[in-house]
Amino acid sequence: MLALSLTAILTLALLLGSGVWIAFALIGTAWVALALFTPFAPGPILASDFWGASYGWDLTALPMFIWMGEILFRSGLADNMFRGLSPWLNRLPGRLLHTNIIGSGMFAAVCGSSAATCATVGKMTLPELERRGYDPQMAIGTLASASTLGLLIPPSIVLIVYGVVTEQSISRLFMAGIGPGLMILSLFMGYLILWSLLKGNRAGLTGPDESSLPLAQKLRQTLALLPILALIGGIIASIYGGLASPTEAAAVGVVLSMLIARWNGHFGSVIFRESLFAAVRTSCMIAFIIAGASFLTSAMGFTQVPMQLARAIGEMGLSPTLLLVALTLLLLVMGCFLDGISLILLVTAIIMPVVSAAGFDLIWFGIYLVIVVEMSQITPPVGFNLFVIQGLTGKDILTITRATLPFFLLMLAAIALMHLFPEIALYLPQAMNR
Repeated sequence: MLALSLTAILTLALLLGSGVWIAFALIGTAWVALALFTPFAPGPILASDFWGASYGWDLTALPMFIWMGEILFRSGLADNMFRGLSPWLNRLPGRLLHTNIIGSGMFAAVCGSSAATCATVGKMTLPELERRGYDPQMAIGTLASASTLGLLIPPSIVLIVYGVVTEQSISRLFMAGIGPGLMILSLFMGYLILWSLLKGNRAGLTGPDESSLPLAQKLRQTLALLPILALIGGIIASIYGGLASPTEAAAVGVVLSMLIARWNGHFGSVIFRESLFAAVRTSCMIAFIIAGASFLTSAMGFTQVPMQLARAIGEMGLSPTLLLVALTLLLLVMGCFLDGISLILLVTAIIMPVVSAAGFDLIWFGIYLVIVVEMSQITPPVGFNLFVIQGLTGKDILTITRATLPFFLLMLAAIALMHLFPEIALYLPQAMNR
């Protein structure tokens, strides 16, 4: 098991360091693991996983949301959004950097996909924040971390899977995700405010001061927000109201973004073509990474390493606190090789008897699991959101990792707070039974 782990890590580091495409690095690592440590032929498994990862109907929401972001970015609507928000966020330390956190939280609730949230919001915000003189490291860190909340803020596919497997109430799980989700958003915004007061403002990394604008001009700029708010509000209402699935809402969002851009006077055949091709490139990049990650997930399953690690921890007889620490470390390591749903299924199949015996509330444990899965999205060297940011910005993975590290630690702090104060997750579900 140790030889396999070291071989996989070294292979992945070598391939990523050599500059090959991220998807090829994941595929190469999985191929080496299967070829050297299992009797299974890698070729048929690769073909099956690529087909299984690419034909799902739910995946069609991803390019639609990305195309919507490209239209908003290229037609000037994203600039209108920033101009409308800037006068009102100016007095808050960090100013427009908060749009990454708030916008990602809102969009994550709409689409439920961290990759789509990261790509769509990042396409709108990163170029504009850079143009306005904001710190690019903080812009990357806030985007990559806040976009992971799509797994926690309801409706969450991962919570649905956990509820079905463990026979827990899905509605109670959804309610339990609200408190921790708001807590993590507050931690992110609090850190951003503290960073701005201690460093960002003095170093000129928090954009221009627009507090001197007259009230009439502030109101005129705020009117530019109305089309964007109507678009986002319409998408949220259609999904939560049961009128449309996320995929259908994404398609409607594309059409509405075209109409709004046309009404705004900044949409024509050139922008249509450029936004379409850019969305295709970004979507193909993400879909290729998803397929490569699926192959690596299967390879790890065939080697039995994740099951052996989980079983070993279950047999240690640890106290509840030490068990939580050990599980967190284990899940972060396995999250580098398994997708969120596979990680949930593995843990529930092997660890749940130990978790129940330790006295953990299963609703609380489900929220804890999802937060750790979120953390694995920004865990180097193979955090999925890190790859998406790399594709958007072209920056190396170490730079992106340094930008996300403070937010990774804040999510660890959120787990500690949940352990000390379980009511953060359990108050709303328990209130449902009163």
